Amino acid sequence: MSVALLLVAAYLVGATPTSYLAGRLARGIDLREHGSGNLGATNTLRVLGWQYALVVLAVDVAKGWAPTHFFPAWDGRAAPEWALAYGSAAVLGHVFSVWIRFRGGKGVATGAGVFLALAPTALLAALAVWAVLVGITRIVSVGSIAAAIVLPFAVLATQGTGPVFWLAVALAVFVLYAHRSNVRRLLRGEEHRLGRRAEGVR
Repeated sequence: MSVALLLVAAYLVGATPTSYLAGRLARGIDLREHGSGNLGATNTLRVLGWQYALVVLAVDVAKGWAPTHFFPAWDGRAAPEWALAYGSAAVLGHVFSVWIRFRGGKGVATGAGVFLALAPTALLAALAVWAVLVGITRIVSVGSIAAAIVLPFAVLATQGTGPVFWLAVALAVFVLYAHRSNVRRLLRGEEHRLGRRAEGVR
């Protein structure tokens, strides 16, 4: 299969609007109009509950992992660097989904799936930071931002510099940019905490 077709396929896999579909199927609602308005596992948890959030999280991670893991074996080039391109296409699809007018999530779970395939040890370190900070603060954005910052250093420690390291740097920059509104709410002391349901949703 050609690289171009696989890149398009990776984008379309990433573009599957998991949390949007969960909202429609579970409650007949558009999650972009409830809670934080973000199409990700955290807002799914806040609006729909943990059962749906776990499914959304698992699928969003798989959307990044599957193209990164499988597609390089299908392009006939024997060039592992293409895994980075397929993973990046999946993340872009998640964030800018063609199915919902190029809106989507913030790329954290799908990006985690990419690094589950590329650098699992480094990802484990980043997830540990995420878990500790979310456990202490009960604010998912704090954990996500910190994990994104830690990830390049973890890749550097485990794999050295190289394409995977620079992809981790790019993902960290992107995650910081995607969370800019969260940072403003954090500075104002208004960021959402886990355990609080979205207002107006039962």
